[in-house]
Amino acid sequence: MTGTVKQQRQQRRGAGGPLRRVQIGNALSAFGSGFTMPYMFVYVDQVRGLGSLAAGMVFTVFALAALAVLPFTGRGIDKYGPRPVLLAGTALASTGAFAFGHATGTPALLVSSFLFGAGVTTCQPALATMIVRCSTAATRAHAFALQFTLVNLGMGIGALVGGQIVNVADPASLTRLFTIEAATFLGLALVTGTARMPKVQLTAVHGKTEGPTGLRALVADKAMVRLCVLAGLIFFTCYGQFESGVAAFATDTVGTAPSTLGFAIGANALTIVVLQMFMVRITARRRRTTAMAAAGVVWLGAWTMALVAGLIRTEAMAATVAIVSIYALFGVGESLLAPTMGPIVADLAPARLLGTYNAGYALVKQIAIAVGPAVGVLLVGSGTWPLYLAAMAGSTLLIVALALRLRPHLTPEQDNAAPAVVHAIPVRELQTAA
Repeated sequence: MTGTVKQQRQQRRGAGGPLRRVQIGNALSAFGSGFTMPYMFVYVDQVRGLGSLAAGMVFTVFALAALAVLPFTGRGIDKYGPRPVLLAGTALASTGAFAFGHATGTPALLVSSFLFGAGVTTCQPALATMIVRCSTAATRAHAFALQFTLVNLGMGIGALVGGQIVNVADPASLTRLFTIEAATFLGLALVTGTARMPKVQLTAVHGKTEGPTGLRALVADKAMVRLCVLAGLIFFTCYGQFESGVAAFATDTVGTAPSTLGFAIGANALTIVVLQMFMVRITARRRRTTAMAAAGVVWLGAWTMALVAGLIRTEAMAATVAIVSIYALFGVGESLLAPTMGPIVADLAPARLLGTYNAGYALVKQIAIAVGPAVGVLLVGSGTWPLYLAAMAGSTLLIVALALRLRPHLTPEQDNAAPAVVHAIPVRELQTAA
């Protein structure tokens, strides 16, 4: 028992520095994304003059790159560890961003977009795995919540700074923008890619190598499959609509000014930054499935406000308040999910497959975020906005139902329902601390 307490103390001391470096790296990565993502479409369409079709192809290739590399990313993390995979991802992303800023034709932009997307996508599960390696079951929810806060803060600051540099009439300003983002990925490699990960205390269970590997193991895990279905619906309904379906509804149907839409997105980020650590304390005392269901209930309120905005769109001020409320309520739900989703994935994953589970989760996220905007914009653009809101409200109710139905498939520890253990490290924690 004394040795176990000593291991806990050593783990806490040893993980502090690396975890801080991982979180700084998350913020750098988010800053880079916010720095350029809002301006990729206008860069291809207007600055390079290649039209909206070429811009759409660029985003499609960016998304397809994720589907191409994530299965290999998970295996690479499990075999070689998260650091080498992160370094490979930063090299791809930096090369892609730099080439994107200097490309002038469609073929060059598509190749650059693929490298860019592959690099960004590779970094995500590697960073998530590093957070798990540098945290314990007791501190993991706080670590993932802090990551989410820093990501939102980084993206918001990046978008503001990038907006001061962008000048559509000056192509060099966009080239400079993407060159700076390439440098942020090099900074990510320097700060986080060189961090020494804490060693894992192996057990007989931890050291086993029997059983299926790769995505086959994930598919064989019924609890993880159910979580992935729930996560896909979450990302489709919220994140997949955030800057597409809801934005199209606000501007085309309600008549919200683009500047007001920017204020609403800012309200979302502010809500997350203000509430996130408070939500960590709330969710620490409750089941994770309850937190996910509660996020769905909050988002149902957001879609109700969207209906109100559509019905009173002739009242400009009231409709504007309703639109801003949608984004703020989205932020409340996101704050509930941040300390919940990542830790469940970590607790479900055997240590030898942690990279595969994180990559599989990221793959579901990318697919949902790619499909969500297409469905949202199609329904809103066709003028059937009541059908759009009904579909999103129905999806949100399904989130609540699936979250509650996931509960019997999780252990009390995985659902944060077990009493705290002070003097011993559960075997499951050792299994998932890799």
